[in-house]
Amino acid sequence: MVVLLVIPIFLVIRYSFYDNVIINKNPEFVGFENFKELLTNKSFLVAVKNTTIFVGGSIIVHMILGITFAMVLNTKYLGSKTKALFRVMFSLPWMFTASVIAVLWMMLLNPNGFINYILVESNLTSTHIEWLASRDWALFSVTMINIWAGYPFFMISVLAGLQGIQSELYEAAAIDGANSIQSFFQITIPQLKPILISLILLDFVWTIQQFALIWMTTGGGPIDATEILSTFIYKQGFSQYQYSLASTSAVILLVISTVVAIFYVRHQREG
Repeated sequence: MVVLLVIPIFLVIRYSFYDNVIINKNPEFVGFENFKELLTNKSFLVAVKNTTIFVGGSIIVHMILGITFAMVLNTKYLGSKTKALFRVMFSLPWMFTASVIAVLWMMLLNPNGFINYILVESNLTSTHIEWLASRDWALFSVTMINIWAGYPFFMISVLAGLQGIQSELYEAAAIDGANSIQSFFQITIPQLKPILISLILLDFVWTIQQFALIWMTTGGGPIDATEILSTFIYKQGFSQYQYSLASTSAVILLVISTVVAIFYVRHQREG
């Protein structure tokens, strides 16, 4: 298992320092030239920008939705049957594979699909929006799809954390005159802080490596509107046969993910 993990990583790192690997029988060692070329490559910079928006937007909304829905499921004002129903409904997106999610949302976001029908009938728009084919809307759309697909993990994890908070803390806060909002920020968030940090780090690693959802919905297009690092790497390697640049991009992604993973492991040990 270690061999299967180490050898591919070693080869990718090695290829990033050579020119025209695989298709050239005698590739030349070029040092950091591939990295210099990549950092001035407009397509790569666009992919970095899109990845930042995609990852940042996903994590922020995942956290907001996860906390909100978890608190709904943890409230004492809902009956057990209602909570069970909501738990199934809120967890549903997590049960689907990327391919099912992609097909589902491609149908919903079709120009003649359900989303546009609702918007037109509600007089919110007079035109049928090309959600996945418009440069103005494509990145927003795939980010929303990724948010929908990933928030249940946040919700379930936060719910477990909420159920572990002692009720005496809230009772003491109420005696001291704290309202619901004050209790949320002074008790709930501090108590959930270790879980939230872990979730943010995990979500960062998972989202920055997202490929299937983007590839099956937009393929990184239109043009480069939804091009993120994972699709950029794939295209460089398997469409343009620039294996050295693909390897260089993969090394950069590997370094970023590894650094975040190290922070995650250290946080888990400290916790």
